[in-house]
Amino acid sequence: MSDDALEEMFETYLEQAKNVPFSGWNFEYLTKTGRMVEAPVKWNYYNIVFPYLLKAETMLDMGTGGGEILAAFQCLPPNTYVTEQYQPNVAIARERLGPLGVKVFEIEEEKEPPFNTNLPFDDGFFDLVISRHEAYYPRELIRILKPEGMFITQQVGSASLSNLKQFLTGKAETVSNWNLRSAVDELESAGFSIIEQQEDIQFYWFYDVGAVAYLMKAIPWIIEDFEIDKCKDQLWELHVQINENGFYDTPLHRFLIVAQKGGKV
Repeated sequence: MSDDALEEMFETYLEQAKNVPFSGWNFEYLTKTGRMVEAPVKWNYYNIVFPYLLKAETMLDMGTGGGEILAAFQCLPPNTYVTEQYQPNVAIARERLGPLGVKVFEIEEEKEPPFNTNLPFDDGFFDLVISRHEAYYPRELIRILKPEGMFITQQVGSASLSNLKQFLTGKAETVSNWNLRSAVDELESAGFSIIEQQEDIQFYWFYDVGAVAYLMKAIPWIIEDFEIDKCKDQLWELHVQINENGFYDTPLHRFLIVAQKGGKV
């Protein structure tokens, strides 16, 4: 590709990333075309949750996004509730989940950890709480779960996107210890018994710089104050690298825990 063509594609990719809207928790703009690929982890969230969902009468989905994942279950418990902190997602979740009888609660975002410490539900209310990529506070889960109630979570581990964040910020990335071991220790200390635990590190593949810019725009908390124009020099370097190598890869770190209220305190 000539230098002029390379620069033209760069500007085109970035303009598209700026102008294409993002809503809910839907990355089909990237995944349907294969511009971003997530390598599958060694479990399936749907199949982990589904047997417990069938047994529950009351269930909470924390941080539902636009309700995309929850709606896919279809056979929801009679009393299903969700929370969402990101205001633009709330209306999307209500439109998608309202017809299914799901009650959507918009809650105020807590700026500092611990998060989700004051959920608007009675003590001992839920048979099942699920959290896919949403922060949780173990002692608040203990409060709202019934005796022997279940908590299922899939979390984004701290190694995710680590080299990409360092590339775009130009700063050495300090990776925290948010991983399976630390999460299990927290839950057990709060009074949970661990039924199942898994962890996996795979990769994202990005096939153009516009896919990277769009993802960073969609999840701005990954890099504080991220703006495409502010990172244009780094994005140009990434664009050149992808043109030479065909893709850019960065870690995808996930872990899964199934826990039951009760056990060591």
